[in-house]
Amino acid sequence: MIPFSKTPLALKLGVILAAFALIPACSDDNHRNEPEVEVPMPDPDDGTGETPVRTLSFTGVATPSTDQEKRQIMAAPKVAVDGEEYEIGFHTLLRSGDVVNGNVTFGLLVDAAGQALYDDDGMIKVTDANEHTSLLPIGDRLFSVSQMETRPGAMFLMELDQDATTGELSPKELWQIDQSGVDGGWVHCAASVTPWNAHLASEEYEPDARSLPTSVETAADGYSATMLEYYADPSQWNPYFYGWNIEINVNAEGDAAPTTELTKHYAMGRLAFELSYVMPDSKSVYMTDDGTNVGLYMFIADTAGDLSAGTVYAAKWNQTSAEGLGAADLEWVSLGHATDAEIDAAVHGADGVPAITFSDIFEVDAEGCIDTATNGNKECLSLKPGMEKIASRLETRRYAALMGASTEFRKEEGITFDPAGSKLYLAMSEVGKGMTDGAGDVQIAEANACGAVYQLDVAADSEIGSDYVATNMYGLIGGIPTQYAADSAFAGNTCDVDAIANPDNVTFITGYNTLVIGEDTGSGHQNDVIWSLNLDEVDAADSTGGLTRIQTTPYGSETTSPYWYPNINGFGYLMSVVQHPYGESDGDKLAPGSLEHRAYTGYVGPFPAMDVSAE
Repeated sequence: MIPFSKTPLALKLGVILAAFALIPACSDDNHRNEPEVEVPMPDPDDGTGETPVRTLSFTGVATPSTDQEKRQIMAAPKVAVDGEEYEIGFHTLLRSGDVVNGNVTFGLLVDAAGQALYDDDGMIKVTDANEHTSLLPIGDRLFSVSQMETRPGAMFLMELDQDATTGELSPKELWQIDQSGVDGGWVHCAASVTPWNAHLASEEYEPDARSLPTSVETAADGYSATMLEYYADPSQWNPYFYGWNIEINVNAEGDAAPTTELTKHYAMGRLAFELSYVMPDSKSVYMTDDGTNVGLYMFIADTAGDLSAGTVYAAKWNQTSAEGLGAADLEWVSLGHATDAEIDAAVHGADGVPAITFSDIFEVDAEGCIDTATNGNKECLSLKPGMEKIASRLETRRYAALMGASTEFRKEEGITFDPAGSKLYLAMSEVGKGMTDGAGDVQIAEANACGAVYQLDVAADSEIGSDYVATNMYGLIGGIPTQYAADSAFAGNTCDVDAIANPDNVTFITGYNTLVIGEDTGSGHQNDVIWSLNLDEVDAADSTGGLTRIQTTPYGSETTSPYWYPNINGFGYLMSVVQHPYGESDGDKLAPGSLEHRAYTGYVGPFPAMDVSAE
């Protein structure tokens, strides 16, 4: 067990931040309603012999057009579920810098000893890069793990109160999670909740072990240098410490203080993880890889509910169409089997053998090398003898390229699953670069700077040993590049405001045939959006069909990790985090001295319980 570090800070900044009022959820009367999604679902208990129809309809919000609207969070005020209407909206749990019970500052960055890090001006470092926040019911209590997309990474455990009548959630207690037992955390992007109720965290944009082998090179790298603040001795730096999945199990007995158990799953490989999604069999895991010239991966665990050993596969795109968003049949290339223990020994060294380095694994530009292009690295590589297993996990993307898998995707983001339709949905924030350069496996005819969501059919594969193997991949819905007139209320948006722009993370409302899509866009949409997509209304000729805008965010924000919980003690929740307001664009619109740059961690809802069986 890894205990929490409770930092006894009551510094001025935290107190000031905690005192500020939260921006309330609001909506616009000029809304559009989503057509009802009608999904017949068998219900053996209704006694009528008829198949009931499930329906879902949001009261949407309009595109922000005034300065006031662009500074707010606007969210759907109502939802109709199975013919009954419910009031919902966006509810803030915490904002970065809030202090809970005078003890822990939400968003505080700490070193390996649990001590606060400080800026050059002497103020504690509090990040606005809030990312995924989960909900984890344990016994009679409700917890939430929040992770921050920072270097060093930060994680927090929150205990929540849930109003038994309204379902409203509120913070009760907060702890900073100690990550020192797993070498600290790195750029925690999106996450998921496993079927066994664990928080499965990511580490994105893994440090390149070829260019950053020691702290000397890392100190000169603007992106990675802040990670050195985590160590008492910067020479402890090892690039192979980072780029893994981290499983967080929360343990809470009775009313006792909770504890956490953190495990970096080295057996699953090392990538720029956006997130990993565990399928209903608790063995098959899809792993998305964010960046330029990246791949799609699948992990098949040896044992259900245990991610410590298994086989990694990388997808090969066998193209069937170059038109539109492209289409392909998928072939899965085995990268071999490994265990956490085997790879842990390579990362940290064992039995007098030092930790593995990049130069132990590969020769570069040697005779007979293979040209590769993986996440910004164009290089000619040869694998050194006997290093197959080590390469497959420490350098998963590079090894996949050498093994003939496709590493040409651009900004591959979140993934989710519809169990009734046996389909995966995968966000691609941009269709371009390696996907449209006319070389390699992926050769889509036309780039789409506004991105797309792809659909993948899954089926049983006896050779791989999973009932959830994706067999193909094809476009579902794309953004629409647009140029608005200078005098338009939407001037500056480079994607149609009624279509998606640079989709980031996705989640599925099972039983209601509804896909939820969150955006991470700069100029595509000035104000990032969370959409609901009625899959019955998708029209290949109209990329706005079926879309309803259910949340918008302030200037310069990103919607991070919307995630659907159909039933927690009788209520449903769509978790939603609004990252770095005014931080990605429109920084000039933040008033001097304003604290409205602080991130929001919250949810849309509460909904009624909607845990419809997929069968």
